[in-house]
Amino acid sequence: METVNILMVCLGNICRSPLAEGILAHKLPSTTFTVDSAATAAYHTGNHPDSRSIAVAAKYGIAINHQKARPFQKKDFQRFDRIYVMDRSNYNNLKALQPTDAEWEKVALLLGNEEVPDPYYGGTEGFEMVYQMIDVATDRIANKLLENDH
Repeated sequence: METVNILMVCLGNICRSPLAEGILAHKLPSTTFTVDSAATAAYHTGNHPDSRSIAVAAKYGIAINHQKARPFQKKDFQRFDRIYVMDRSNYNNLKALQPTDAEWEKVALLLGNEEVPDPYYGGTEGFEMVYQMIDVATDRIANKLLENDH
């Protein structure tokens, strides 16, 4: 069976997309799915996720402290089968890279029509709220992917 490659994208790749990567990867078998994350801005390249993201993930038994931020690259459109962005700004940043129609079909907002708010400038309660939003969205995604896998 061929591996399905999924990419989570946010602004800096230290808060939302590392959580989304960790949560979804936790729900899918690593033998048939790979999950990665990237940033639309290279501010934090090479940095580990925000300590508040690490803490909220750990609270639910998910380790994301090994991840390192990286910028989205145009070749990611070819490397990944599905690309989920956290908000419309990320969506527009990827669209500005002028992907082909086939590449663009892979891109969607993680929450459908809603946005995952950036918790960076708030307190720990914002990270908890974001975790819960991503957890619900990744349940839906994982269930759909696993149904299609059989």
